[in-house]
This record gives sequence, C-alpha cells and structure tokens, in this order.
Amino acid sequence: MNFPRVRRILAVVLLSVLLLTTACTPKEPGRFDQVQQESSRQKTGQAVAKQATQGSEFNKFFPPAGNGYERVYTQEKRGFAEAKLKKDGQELAMLAISDTKSIPTAAAKFANSSKQIAGYPAVEIGNTQTAILVNNRYQVKVLSRSPSFTASDRETWLKKFDLNGLAKLK
Repeated sequence: MNFPRVRRILAVVLLSVLLLTTACTPKEPGRFDQVQQESSRQKTGQAVAKQATQGSEFNKFFPPAGNGYERVYTQEKRGFAEAKLKKDGQELAMLAISDTKSIPTAAAKFANSSKQIAGYPAVEIGNTQTAILVNNRYQVKVLSRSPSFTASDRETWLKKFDLNGLAKLK
C-alpha cells in the first residue's frame, strides 16, 4: 500500500468533512445583530403620513430676517421645515415647524402643559428646546445652538412666527 497517497487522500477527506461541518453549523448572533433587528423594525412605523402638510407650506410662517438676523432654510420635506437663525455669521438657533400627523405622540407631550406662549400650550425640552403646539397639530420649536441663546430668547422667537396664519392652515 502507498502510505503517502493514503495520507493525502485522508487529509483531503478530513479537510472536506471539517469544512462541511463548520459551514453548515448555524452562526451565533453577533453583539450588534439584535440592535440591527430592532432598529430595522422601528423604521417600518416612521413613514410620513400622506395627510401631512408639505414642508414648503410652512416657510411663510417662519419669522422674517432682519435687525441683523439671518434666516437660512436648511430642510424642507413633507411634514417638516427647518431654518437656521444666524447673527454675524454665528448660528444661534434652529427654528422648526412639524406636522404631528406623522408623529401623533409628538402632540401628547403638550396635554398636561401648564405653560402657554402666545396662547398655545408650551413645553421645555431639556435645557435647549422650547416648543408650542398650534391648533392641536403643528409643533413649532426653537432649539438653542449657542449658549448665549436662552429660554427667554427661544420664547421671543416663538412669538415671531406667524402662529395665527399657521393655525388656519388645513
């Protein structure tokens, strides 16, 4: 018998069996697999509602530029519009209007609000955001981007939006 040849055949057979068994065993989930599955499932419920107002409709309700302030629109899509508020080239705040038709839970945080701004329920979100709910549908938000832009400044800028016009929007 030819032992080198038998050894070579045996090595090939053992290697094939080893590859077959390792390739066919189920792979253990990695540490990120569960998180990936959860985030994929979350996205299924996040579509923008068809009844949501087009973002371009919101632009006319934003405060006008002037007195050294510049308003720069940064995002506009169905149900949402956003603009930066700048002065002397420095970004002070973000101004935003969103339609809560797409995110009904966004309006829920105003239900127990004891604070009002310009006659609308208002909430402070953390230390950098102030929001109001107009006509039980439109969330108007001002977010500080500079430490010098205070809660009082956010309230002042919320009042500069055309809130009455926004309330009439269908």
